Amino acid sequence: MRILGLLVCLATLLIFDPLFAQDILPLWGDEEPPYFRPNSVEEYEADCFEVVCAYQVANPTLTLYTPEANANGTVVLILPGGGYEVEAVYHEGYEIAEKLAQAGTVAAVLKYRLPNPATSTRPELAPSTDVRQALSLLRKRQVELGFKAQRFGVMGFSAGSHLAASVSLHRADDVTQNPDFSMLIYGVSRLNDENRDWLEKTLYHRSMTDEELAMQTLLDHIDEKSPPAFLVHAWDDEVCHYSESTLYAEALNTAGVDNEIHLFARGGHGFGSGRAEDGTDQWLGLAASWLKRLGAAAE
Repeated sequence: MRILGLLVCLATLLIFDPLFAQDILPLWGDEEPPYFRPNSVEEYEADCFEVVCAYQVANPTLTLYTPEANANGTVVLILPGGGYEVEAVYHEGYEIAEKLAQAGTVAAVLKYRLPNPATSTRPELAPSTDVRQALSLLRKRQVELGFKAQRFGVMGFSAGSHLAASVSLHRADDVTQNPDFSMLIYGVSRLNDENRDWLEKTLYHRSMTDEELAMQTLLDHIDEKSPPAFLVHAWDDEVCHYSESTLYAEALNTAGVDNEIHLFARGGHGFGSGRAEDGTDQWLGLAASWLKRLGAAAE
């Protein structure tokens, strides 16, 4: 199964349109990542949810796609979903980055550490720490990496969207680690009983403290300083209810923060870049238009 998954992945890379430069960077370089626990865990790729996913990610990497021409001054850090148990790095990562780069946006796919007590002393902090490191790295090394940008945002899918929202709403003291905008694709924002159970089993691997419960009540942390957001969901999503997005957008609107939301009649959960048959293939074009308007408003 692992060999088959690898062959599929290599084939996918070979058919990507070469309209961009692609580089793979070790996220922490020669440094030991924060909260690292010595381990013998080996990462591998295999089928999951009818796509290819990365399992047991313990060594985070950043795969960078830079447009060869017509760069628009925007960088999007992509966080694939997978329930904090796997990462759909192709379906919700590399394929999305390719399309963004073709449209002139610098895109970087973060293969973040999956929360695993075997590989981390604080598994619940490993993914968000990787996101902040990636944003800082992209900002500080942009000239070296071959691009120049003014706006740096995060785009997350499902669990990756929960991660993107968390980093967006809990601001770091180091401003280079904070996103300027967020793009939340069929994600999670509520702390109902179902989501609490999911987070305790897959992110924390234990019961959350009262402080952690308060932090994970994401909607309570939206205010006028929250970054603008673009949200996408399907009405018939049976994994993450559409209200995860509508409530987030409503809270931003109440706070006076720019946001845009698109709800598709059909699409279910995990549609990635979308499908023509249900119309979900429109969302990337809508996202590009929103990014353009966001950039114009900032100038």
